[in-house]
Amino acid sequence: MGVACMVLENPYLCSDECDASTPDLAHPPSLMVDKDEEDLATYWQSVTWKRYPEPLVANISMSWNKTIELTDDIVVTFEYGRPTAMMLEKSLDYGRTWHPYQYYADDCIEAFGMTPKKVVNLIASNVSRVLCTEDYSRWAGSKKEKNVVFEVRERFAIFAGPDLRKMENLYMRMESAKGLKDFFTLTDLRLRLLRPALGGTYVQRDNLRKYFYAISNIEVSARCKCNLHSNACNFRDGALQCECEHNTTGQDCGRCKKSFRNRSWRAGSFTPLPHGSPNSCAASGSLGNCECYGHSSRCSFIDFLNVVTCVSCKHNTRGQHCQHCRLGFYRNVSAELEDENVCIQCNCNQHGSEHERCNETGDCVCRPGATGTKCDECLLDYHWRQGCHPNVCDDELLICQNGGTCHQGQRCICPSGFKGALCQDVKCDSTHRNCDSASDSLMVSSLLLICTILLSMEGI
Repeated sequence: MGVACMVLENPYLCSDECDASTPDLAHPPSLMVDKDEEDLATYWQSVTWKRYPEPLVANISMSWNKTIELTDDIVVTFEYGRPTAMMLEKSLDYGRTWHPYQYYADDCIEAFGMTPKKVVNLIASNVSRVLCTEDYSRWAGSKKEKNVVFEVRERFAIFAGPDLRKMENLYMRMESAKGLKDFFTLTDLRLRLLRPALGGTYVQRDNLRKYFYAISNIEVSARCKCNLHSNACNFRDGALQCECEHNTTGQDCGRCKKSFRNRSWRAGSFTPLPHGSPNSCAASGSLGNCECYGHSSRCSFIDFLNVVTCVSCKHNTRGQHCQHCRLGFYRNVSAELEDENVCIQCNCNQHGSEHERCNETGDCVCRPGATGTKCDECLLDYHWRQGCHPNVCDDELLICQNGGTCHQGQRCICPSGFKGALCQDVKCDSTHRNCDSASDSLMVSSLLLICTILLSMEGI
């Protein structure tokens, strides 16, 4: 491993140019994830901005060859200044496609055309929103301001409280909202460094060697995704592998073993607390002679299909073995199939959902503008009034004009003299004589024009 230049304050104070071929001057990518000694900071360093004004761009990719789930903040430590523009991206398919995770800039509107936002201002319905933040891109004059953070704990806190003491609330939300669980799931991460720290308001062209990227540490706190079917994840056969339990198999314990496929595979469940439910795969033949899981006491033989099926399934179940839920109900993952409460009513909001049916996790199909498990919440640009309706105004795009103020996104309150949905039109009434005068003049001009045309026609 190359030895980086010893840093007491700023790495650019080292007089020699970075040289990958010389051990003492090399700054390889491996130094971003090594453990620094107490008084020696090792770091990866990019080339300098010699080709300005051509952009200085660097991509840093991290791959685990395994699906992982974030458990805490992602922290990237920069030596000598954090970038003034960068992106954090993630992949769920081993780097084939990438999706933005968060944008960072000293000016979000200039860099990405986005209004800066803070995670602390998010709510349950938009916790997975992709933001642009300006909190980590200011010029840092002290050694304390080196970190760029992707705030995972603050998003957890929206459900679990500021001290994360109510994790059961987060787990319950994870169970009911598949999209939330996917938000914290990934196979790869990528940093896209787009503009280095400037140390001022403009680039000093006579000293371009002072502009570069330098990262001393990248910390990603995560666990292997094993669908709650494993308590261990080890490096085996060149890749991370879950040590699967509950008769499951696969890199993520994502399917039943060959001889345990009598029940459909399901992920383990956090609920019921505190121990959850394993949802083990069942061995072939374990259903016996037409098992109905206690939801029916009668069976019927269907001759042309040569199968035996349960009759008159109770407890809102259906299917050959009463193993599925009726339309309008979904499976209670915290209950065994024999439980009378195995099927839970969807309770889709009649105004916000397309119909009363939901998917296997209880999520209803929402109408445009609606969100939430039961479609009883609205997206950011909508408001609730027996369903979700588009906002007439907001503070970002549909801004009230001429001094008008937006009231709950539903209407603009216009000042005297203006009207219209966004207060964009001049109001004409008895108190605004200029507007009346202009209208009167237009009417007189129109009448004169008509008279002139008529006179001309008479003279023909």
